[in-house]
Amino acid sequence: MSDFKLRVNGGDHAVSASPAKRLAYVLREDLGLTGTKIGCDAGDCGACTVLLDDAQVCACITPLGACAGRTVTTVEGLSGDGVLNALQRAFVEQGAAQCGICTPGMLMAATALLKAVPQPTEAQIEDALGGVLCRCTGYRKIIAAVRRVGLAFESIDGGIGSRLPRLDGRPKVTGTEKFGADFAPADCLDLRIIRSPHPRARFSIGDLAAFKAAYPQVLDIITAADVPENSFAVFPTPKDQPVLADGHVRFRGEAVLGLIGLRDALAQIPLTAIPLQWQVETPLETSEAALTATGDLLHDFAPENVLCRGRVNRGDVGAALKAAQFTATGNFTTNHVEHAYIEPEAGYAEIVQQDGTERVRLFVATQTPVMDKEEVARVLKLPLSQVHIVPSAIGGGFGGKLDVAIQPLVAVAAWKIRHTLKRAVRLVYTRPESMVSTTKRHPARIRASLGCDAQGLLTAVDFAGDFNTGAYASWGSTVANRVPVHASGPYVVPHVRALTRAVYTNNSIAGAFRGFGVPQACIATEQLMDDLAMQCGIDPLEFRYRNAIRAGDQTATGQTLHASAGLDQCLDALRPAWDKAIQACAMKNGSGGASSKRYGAGIACMWYGIGNTVIANPSTMTMGLRKNGRFMLYNGAQEIGQGTYTIMPQIAAAALGVPVELIDQVHGDTDLTEDAGKSSASRQTFVSGNAAKAAGEDLRRQLLRLVGWDGGLDEDASAALALSAGKLQVSLNGQIRTVDLTALDQNERGDVALGRGYFSPATVPLDANGQGVPYATYGFAAQIAEVEVDIQLGTVKVLHIHAAHDVGRAINPTLVEGQIEGGIAQGLGLALMEEYISGKTDNLHDYLIPSIGDIPPITTHLIEDPEPVAPFGAKGVGEPALIPTAPAIFNAIRHALSWGPGRHVSTAPATPDRLYQAICKKTR
Repeated sequence: MSDFKLRVNGGDHAVSASPAKRLAYVLREDLGLTGTKIGCDAGDCGACTVLLDDAQVCACITPLGACAGRTVTTVEGLSGDGVLNALQRAFVEQGAAQCGICTPGMLMAATALLKAVPQPTEAQIEDALGGVLCRCTGYRKIIAAVRRVGLAFESIDGGIGSRLPRLDGRPKVTGTEKFGADFAPADCLDLRIIRSPHPRARFSIGDLAAFKAAYPQVLDIITAADVPENSFAVFPTPKDQPVLADGHVRFRGEAVLGLIGLRDALAQIPLTAIPLQWQVETPLETSEAALTATGDLLHDFAPENVLCRGRVNRGDVGAALKAAQFTATGNFTTNHVEHAYIEPEAGYAEIVQQDGTERVRLFVATQTPVMDKEEVARVLKLPLSQVHIVPSAIGGGFGGKLDVAIQPLVAVAAWKIRHTLKRAVRLVYTRPESMVSTTKRHPARIRASLGCDAQGLLTAVDFAGDFNTGAYASWGSTVANRVPVHASGPYVVPHVRALTRAVYTNNSIAGAFRGFGVPQACIATEQLMDDLAMQCGIDPLEFRYRNAIRAGDQTATGQTLHASAGLDQCLDALRPAWDKAIQACAMKNGSGGASSKRYGAGIACMWYGIGNTVIANPSTMTMGLRKNGRFMLYNGAQEIGQGTYTIMPQIAAAALGVPVELIDQVHGDTDLTEDAGKSSASRQTFVSGNAAKAAGEDLRRQLLRLVGWDGGLDEDASAALALSAGKLQVSLNGQIRTVDLTALDQNERGDVALGRGYFSPATVPLDANGQGVPYATYGFAAQIAEVEVDIQLGTVKVLHIHAAHDVGRAINPTLVEGQIEGGIAQGLGLALMEEYISGKTDNLHDYLIPSIGDIPPITTHLIEDPEPVAPFGAKGVGEPALIPTAPAIFNAIRHALSWGPGRHVSTAPATPDRLYQAICKKTR
C-alpha cells in the first residue's frame, strides 16, 4: 500500500492503495466515479477510457502507480453544474447513446480528439474512437454526433413521429446511470463461481470443511445441496438447468459451486485448491453427433437428444418441386455467435424485512424482471410476494439477458447466509466468465430447396434445419417453432414444407439472440432466391418484387395478411440505389485490370412476426396523475437500448393529450409496475405500446369525468387538458372546467387518478401442420450491400448498406434509425467475423465484433405502412434490422466473384480463410 495524489476532474484526491491497482478500480471503488465502465478488464473494449493528461488510456490496464501526480478526466468531469457540454448534448440529440454502457468511453475518446482537431473528418473520428467498442448503435450516430458538436439543435415537441431525444439520455452521457456493477450495499459480500473446465463430466466434491480451514477468506460455500429447488428455465417445461450442477456437468463453464467472501481475497484462491474430483466423459458437441449417438442421451426426457421439433406443411412440396421450371438447392452452416454486450452480467441480492416477512430483493440487469421474479421464487420455494426485482440499467441485451444467469446464484447465496453473515451477496461476471457461461446464437445446419415457374413465380420451398441448442433448453423451442413460419421468406409460396429440430449437445447453451433463428434461415433462402433469379434471367430485385407477399395474400401458415405488408414498397425505395450499385460494380470490375479487387452488390429481404409465436403475449401498463400536476407512467417494458423509456411516454402522452415533458416514470420495478412482458421478439413498441396507449386513454376518460364530462373518448377527443399549480384544466366546446388536484384523495403511491391499459395480440394456435395465425402483424425489410472482395486475401470490405424497413409508423425516427443501424452492424459481424469457440474465443480480443471502422455508410428508408391494430400504426424493428444484412452481403460476394447458380457462401461467418478456399475451388 502506498499513498498517491491524483487530480481527478479538477479536484485533488489522496488514495492509499497498491501501485499495481488498476486506475479503473481506483476511480470506481475509492472515488465512487462509476461512470468509468469495465467491460473486459483487458483493454479490448475501451469502455473504461479516460483521459490521463488529456491523452486516452484504458483505465482497466493502467496502474495507479503510473498516474501519480497526473491529471485524470472521467465522464463525470465533462459537465459542469449539471449542464451538458456541447459533445454530450450532441450525443443525446443525435441518438448516439443507446444502452449507454460504452458511452462514457466514447465521450472521452471524442473529447481527446476534439481538443486536438476541433473539426475532424470521418476518418479522423474512426481512428480516434476505434479503440472503443459499441454493440448497440452501429456507430453511425456516434460519428454524426462528433461531427455536429456545437451546431444548434431544434426544439422537439415529443409527439408521435417526432425525433424526441432519449428521455434517459442525460444519465447515459453524464455517467450517472447505474448498471449492474455500479451499485451494491456498503457491506456486500462477493460470490465467486467455480465452473466446470470440461464439456461433459461426472464430479464429486471433497472435504469442504478442510478447504475452508485452509482458506479462511471463504466465509461460506454454496453447492447444489443448498438450492431448495435446483432447476430453472425460461419455459414451464422442461426445467432442465440446475442452478449448481449436482454431480454431472453438461457444458464447459457450467456452475458447480460458489465461494462467498470478499472479491480480492477470493480471487487469490487457486483453482487447484478447490476440492473437486472429475471423471471426464466423451462430449457430444455437434447436432450431428448428438442425433447419431444412439442411446447416449444428455437428458432422459429427450429421445434422440431432440428438445423439440417445428413444422409447417402446406400443399404438395414434392410434386411442386418436380414440376418446377427452375430449382435451387443448397446446404448452409452457421456457427455460435456471442451477444458480446459490453456490460457483463452483474448485480446483487439482499434479504430485507418487510411487515415481518423476509423478502429477497435483487438488483440485476435483466430483459425480463417478472420472469426473474418467478424463477427466483421457484428456486427458493418462496411465494412470489417474497421476491422483489429492481432492474438496473442494462448495458446491452439482444436476447442474452432474457435468460436468468446470476439471479438464482446470488439469491441462493444471500438466502443461505441470511441468519449467519446477514449480508447482501454480489456477483459481477468477468468477461471470460460471461462468455463461457451465457447463451449464444444457435448454430444451424440447413438444407433447402426452392422452385419457381417459367415466369419466375415461386412454387415451392422445402426447408430442413437442425439448431444446436446446447446443454439446456433455454429458448430452443422458440427457435424451432419460429423458423418454420419464416422459412419461406416474405413471399407468396403455394407449397411449403419447413421442418426443424432443436438438438441438445454438450456445447454452449444457445438461447435468444436477435431473430430467434430467422437470420440463419434467411442466409439460406435468400441465396437460393438469387440462384432462381439467375436461372430465370430476372434481376434479383425484380424477382423478389414479383414474389413479394402483399396485403390480401396468404402466408405458409394459411394466415391472410389484411394490412401492413410493405415489402413491395421497401423494394421500390431501393430501386434507384440498386440500379446505381449494379452499374458501378460493372464499371469497376471492367476497369480493374490486374487488380485483386472485385466489386459486388447483393440484395436480401426478410419478414418477421412481431411478438411471441402463438403463445400468450400480453402487456399491462398503468399511468397515474399526481397532486403536483405531473403524470407517473408505471413502465414495465425494459429498456435495453431500443428506446422503451422514450417511446412509451411518447405513446402515452399522445393518447392522454398532454406534453410528454409532464410524464415521469417508474421503470421495471416488480413492486411498482405490472407485467409488460419480455423485452424480446421486437414486441415492446407494438404490444406494450398498445398497453401504454390504452392506459393513457383510460386515464383521459377519468380526468374528463373528474371535471364533469362523461361523453366518452370519441366524443371528447377535442378536449384540451392543461395542468399547472396543482390544478387540472379541461377546455371543450368553448367551456373551461377546473379541478383542484390537491383537494383529491390519493392512493398509496400518490396518484389521484390511475389509468390502466392491457393488450395481447390476437393469434390462433398452429395445428399439426403449422396452420394458424402465429402473429398479429409482421415487419418487412429489404437491404442492399455493396462490397469489395480481395480475391488474393479472401477479405471483404462492406462499402455501403441501403436499408428499407416497413415499420408501420416510426414513433421516433431517430430511435428507429438507431435500431436499424445497430442491427446492420451485428448482421455484418454475423456475416464476416463473429464465431464463438468455447475455450478459444472467451474474450473480446479473440472474439471479433465490428468496430467503428468496419461499419460503412448506411442509407435508411423508413417505410410507413400502418398496422391498424398497432399503437398509431407502429410495429417493431429491433430484430428485423439484423436479419437481411448477412444474406445481402453474401449475395454481394457472389456477385463480385461472378459465381453462378449453386455456388454459395455456405458457411457463416465468411472469414478470409473460408472465403479464400471457396475462391480457389474449381468446382462446387
